[in-house]
Amino acid sequence: MKGWRIFLHSLRMVIDNLGTALRVSLVLYLVQVASQIATYLHPMQTDASGGPVNVIGVPALVLVVLAVLASLWIAVAWHRFVLTGETPRGWLPRWHGGEILGYFGRSIMIGLVIFLGLMVAAIPVALISAGLPGLAPILVFGLVGLGGYLFFRLGLILPAAAVGERLSLKDAWKATKDDDGAVITLALVVIGGSLLVELPALIDDTAGSIINLVYGLVINWFATMIGISILTSLYGHFIEGRPID
Repeated sequence: MKGWRIFLHSLRMVIDNLGTALRVSLVLYLVQVASQIATYLHPMQTDASGGPVNVIGVPALVLVVLAVLASLWIAVAWHRFVLTGETPRGWLPRWHGGEILGYFGRSIMIGLVIFLGLMVAAIPVALISAGLPGLAPILVFGLVGLGGYLFFRLGLILPAAAVGERLSLKDAWKATKDDDGAVITLALVVIGGSLLVELPALIDDTAGSIINLVYGLVINWFATMIGISILTSLYGHFIEGRPID
């Protein structure tokens, strides 16, 4: 199945270019790590009634902003490496401010479209779940799958932004319409894989455990790079006509 082949192709993309993947992302990922460690060291406080107290200090806010910027920088750099062959000269990829800003804007646009789509789909799901509670877990999983499907159908505009190309949501949707079955398969594979990699965390189910923190940091790096690679593979195949090995 093409969806499975796209996933394997994206996985090999990271493994076969592991050295470059580390050069593109390691230093920037450490910024994200700093944000996660800060959250681990300073967990959310609770008031007298046990409710959460949402107090975000300036240092924490700065770390969050830097973490988001680092993730955008990694995504643009990895897209450009795969699609154009641009490699970092050191341990930081080149800064492409315009492309990173465009990537951020298009990410928000995709997020809004998916949010609206899920809100519409959630109406019949809520009605059916009210009458048939036993179907609720299946329907919720279906909503998650729908979100993944919409993201992969529309997400082609993100690699396009990374390489400075114009691609509308409509064009991205049209480019994948003949192989939407492959996109559905890919979405299910990614969701299933995400659930599987979370299982080892059950070894120590303490919310703030150091085991979960370390495991999460390692897994999140792989998940980040594979996720970016999937979008790159989709763009390369459906827009540029590249074969899937």
